[in-house]
Amino acid sequence: MRIRASVAVATGALALSALSVPSAQAADGGVDLPKAQDIVKSLGPSAFSSGAGKITKVTINGGKNIAVGTAKKKFSVEISATDKKGVEFALGFLWRGTTLENATASLGPEEPTSEPCKYTATTATCKFTYVADPKADLTNKDAGNWKFLALAFRPTDPQNPDDDGLIAAEENFKSAKVLRAAKLTAKATPDPIKKGKTLTIGGALTRANWDNLKYAGYTAQPVKLQFQKKGSETWTTVKTIKSDSRGNLKTTVKAERDGSFRYSFAGTSTTPAINSSADAVDVR
Repeated sequence: MRIRASVAVATGALALSALSVPSAQAADGGVDLPKAQDIVKSLGPSAFSSGAGKITKVTINGGKNIAVGTAKKKFSVEISATDKKGVEFALGFLWRGTTLENATASLGPEEPTSEPCKYTATTATCKFTYVADPKADLTNKDAGNWKFLALAFRPTDPQNPDDDGLIAAEENFKSAKVLRAAKLTAKATPDPIKKGKTLTIGGALTRANWDNLKYAGYTAQPVKLQFQKKGSETWTTVKTIKSDSRGNLKTTVKAERDGSFRYSFAGTSTTPAINSSADAVDVR
């Protein structure tokens, strides 16, 4: 018999309890997210060198970067595990740091409202919703690569209080990027314009600041100005400029033909790539 969601969460109690114990009281009377090293203390070092089962696959946010703005960001994580005697439950945690023992931040799953796992005789695939909250979970220094701790369990022995049911543990099964979301705009003026006249393309590159929950200019960043002629689906880079001290963008070109302009930012290690919306220009 398969466990329902609320019981399933309890099956992974040794890991979940580590994450549910507050590491510190927050200033507003709530609690801060506990740190990932609490998981290690709960599991013990032997968990990562032994186990009957195997983690087979983890998919985080559909394989895409997790771009977090100034509000909560929900994303999905799917974990698959196998064991010849069957798997009851699999779950995991994103963590940030050089080692799990010294992790500086962690993100865990929300408690599911329905059965999160699908089963065969020897496998379980469990899908959860995660929430990255910049107000509670993240600071600017947390942007970048995160690692994923994956765990799998079998039913515990009710006659053995020391049985945690753990059959597989991978502290760094894969990595994912948790990045500061960006915004990019482009506006071409004047429009319409006579052929051969000077066209000005302005815009701005901003990104989320997780420390103050506002967007601010991303300064001194290379941004491509691109053009797409009317009727085409191909974008051609016209020039590359840099954002100014406030993240603003401004450059000029000669108006030659009808088409659209946009700015394109390639991204950095802390901020994802982004294209602005296209701005069409009527050249007469």
